[in-house]
Amino acid sequence: MQGYVQIYTGNGKGKTTAALGLILRQLGAGGKIFMGQFLKQGDYSEITMLKRFPEQITIEQFGLGKFVRGNPSDEDIEAGRKGYERIASILKNGEHNLVVMDEGNIAVFFNIISEDEMIKLFDTKADHVELVITGRGATPAMIERADLVTEMTEIKHYYQMGVKARTGIEK
Repeated sequence: MQGYVQIYTGNGKGKTTAALGLILRQLGAGGKIFMGQFLKQGDYSEITMLKRFPEQITIEQFGLGKFVRGNPSDEDIEAGRKGYERIASILKNGEHNLVVMDEGNIAVFFNIISEDEMIKLFDTKADHVELVITGRGATPAMIERADLVTEMTEIKHYYQMGVKARTGIEK
């Protein structure tokens, strides 16, 4: 089966959730999955659940999880660079059916991964591997090169009323 490049971007909620839906399908089909979370650190409900399938899915976090509204530190950049190298290797070896770069677009936005490096991943992945990249701000060049792009548009969100992220819904 041919693998494609999918991007989930935009300011609306649901980018990581859409990728998790693909992970769920791949688990049901017996596939092998790698999920790398850029700029994130910590326990999210989805990680707790996915750890129940250790033979099928590997999840690694490549971030310190603390500069969401600032600039990445040298340590954040180093963690992201390690993540890029890890995913580049995984995509080439072709062991996985699905590779998710959660917040990969944000890693490009903050120049942790260059746009050229990201696009190179599109070209060097094993043919059967599906690559999914999430996060706000996908670049025009990445959008042009991807096979499927979905933009999540925020129309209304209860965050605007002061509602914090809820376990099991947003985290």
